[in-house]
Amino acid sequence: MPYQSSGGRRNNVQLGVGRSVWAGAPPPAIPERTLDGIPGCVAWLALLFSIICAIAFPRALLLIAALLGFYSAVRFLFAGIANVMGLRYIKQWEATKWYERYQAESTSETLDWNVVKHIVIIPNYKEPFEILTRTLDNLAAQYQAKQRMTVMLAMEAGEEGCVEKAERLVALYESCFEHLYFTVHPRGLPGEMQCKSANQAWASRWAKRKLVDQLGYNIEHIVVTTQDADTLWHKDHFYALTYLFAINPARWLRFWQAPIRYHTNIWEINPLLRIVNAYSTAFELAYLAAPWWIPMPMSSYSLSLKLLDTSGYWDTDVIADEWHMFIKAYFAREGAVMLDRLFLPFSATAVTGETLWQAINNRYQQTLRHAWGSKEVGFIVAKMLEHPEVEFHTSFKLLFRVAHDILLAGAGWVILTMGAQLPFIFNPPLLGQVVQEGLNNPSYLLLQISFLLVSVLGIVFWYQDVIVRPPRSQRQTLYERIMTVLSFPLLPILTLIFVAVPTLQAQTRLLMGIPLRFKVSKKI
Repeated sequence: MPYQSSGGRRNNVQLGVGRSVWAGAPPPAIPERTLDGIPGCVAWLALLFSIICAIAFPRALLLIAALLGFYSAVRFLFAGIANVMGLRYIKQWEATKWYERYQAESTSETLDWNVVKHIVIIPNYKEPFEILTRTLDNLAAQYQAKQRMTVMLAMEAGEEGCVEKAERLVALYESCFEHLYFTVHPRGLPGEMQCKSANQAWASRWAKRKLVDQLGYNIEHIVVTTQDADTLWHKDHFYALTYLFAINPARWLRFWQAPIRYHTNIWEINPLLRIVNAYSTAFELAYLAAPWWIPMPMSSYSLSLKLLDTSGYWDTDVIADEWHMFIKAYFAREGAVMLDRLFLPFSATAVTGETLWQAINNRYQQTLRHAWGSKEVGFIVAKMLEHPEVEFHTSFKLLFRVAHDILLAGAGWVILTMGAQLPFIFNPPLLGQVVQEGLNNPSYLLLQISFLLVSVLGIVFWYQDVIVRPPRSQRQTLYERIMTVLSFPLLPILTLIFVAVPTLQAQTRLLMGIPLRFKVSKKI
């Protein structure tokens, strides 16, 4: 099989390229590290702010922390409402006959149903053979996979024996798809790191050369789906995706995202950690279902090959490829790119470990890797300066969407935690005063309401996850029951371990210019 360099460019953004905001010379370039450090800088400024205010204005800081806690609780409430909406949408989508709907809604701008083709990229590195066979079994069962689907096994040269493994898979599954190819992403290419984004860029460029340039496929008829190696799609996923791509006249300016459920190995992970996955599942569905939030791609998603090609493919030194690719395409097409929802949930495999400590460590490392997406705040700022032709209010909405979650998990957590503790540490009599004032104290009242809201919604999110889980593989043990019950009061600590601390670590490392090495998390 021939391999060629992806030619991916470095992600060292040079600002001021293109039409300048100012008359005369373009603005000077801002070093990438400076922009990467924005979230970490804000987080450490938040800590400094909390210390100073705790000494000088303790009641003001306590009120700020309480307001932030109340905002977070209200955000949970809206997520709960959106999650209910999302569950209803899923039922509606599962009952839809997509070809019949296509026939009813076709217009002059609709693509012919039979011309839509799919490329599915499976980046993988040291994935167990049984995981890849399970994934290919799932893809082979998708709608007209043998007539429409080209599968790309994107292997890494850093994995010993990857070619032999790919050849075995091709021999087993070649007859199940229109095409089944594999590529091997070389190690040590200039400006690249060994990561999913670089591997995807290599495989997708190869697929474009093979299908479009050599075999003559029409690039405007092809949808590219990139997925994690353990992703198991809903049985009608590509049936619905064919409809969505064919019917939408703006198909070349769209991403498509389905909700994630971490259910593939739900009964094998430690029961103490299942509530964390339930929260993740709930919020991912809420972000898709809520009309008041801007959805972003996550984990496994789709976009047209034309959009991918005109946007320059994935960058090759990026850990958080999903948001980065969306932002890159967004500015490449002057803010016209959007993400459309596909309400057919796919199943993902949650990280595990041989022991509880290993499971905690593996989950922490996974969150640390995801938190590397904090870079995207600086990336959007760079793109806003690089593309002044995109209207400010349009690009600012995207910046606010991305920065909101990143800063809330970093600087927001610092203010909420330090602001609720430091005023009492530096001013011991204040605690007695606040308790004595009780509900007459606005900070105390807001914190009590916030705690009640989060507690109730925590149970709601857990229940919503339980009712859609697959059947148990074995009978529930007493240990499972105890750990499940303990997970509820331990949720604040679990959130600290799996959200706040790894986010702050990632943001601090970005601020200091310390790189992150990609590690594969254990999932079976």
